[in-house]
Amino acid sequence: MNGVFTRAASFIAAAAGQPLTFLIAVATVLVWAVTGPLFHYSDTWQLVINTGTTIITFLMVFLIQNSQNRDGAAMQAKLDEILRAVEEARSEFIGIEHLDDTQIEQIRTALEQEAGVCDDEKAALVEDSVDQLLKRRGKDGPAAAAKASTRPPPASRKDRPAASPRRQGTRS
Repeated sequence: MNGVFTRAASFIAAAAGQPLTFLIAVATVLVWAVTGPLFHYSDTWQLVINTGTTIITFLMVFLIQNSQNRDGAAMQAKLDEILRAVEEARSEFIGIEHLDDTQIEQIRTALEQEAGVCDDEKAALVEDSVDQLLKRRGKDGPAAAAKASTRPPPASRKDRPAASPRRQGTRS
């Protein structure tokens, strides 16, 4: 049953995002609107579109959520594999998606403090990132002109504290 649902949910979610599906939906609404005078804009005429769209929306919520859950789980598995495979990465981060929001926020805050990033520096890092992206494209970034020469550059990776030792037995 699970395999059949997964295949059906994947197919329907993929089909729902296609331009042809959108055009079919627009055509359906247009046909419904054009038939309004034919049915004298009756309650039944209105009920047809309301019921149809409600049923489709209700079912699509579950199908799309299923698809997103699978995509998220697959992404986490891939990220966990990267953490396991990269020598400098800390394997303690594998599985943190199972923690509650408060615990994840505490970890994120601790990592930002470890990296030496405060709120003002976060904004500077965003500006620097935008400038670097635009420079790669051959343009000067808007943040480059506004940069103050007194602001120190963000800490490089070599200036940051070393990663904690990896747990034994995580590499094969």
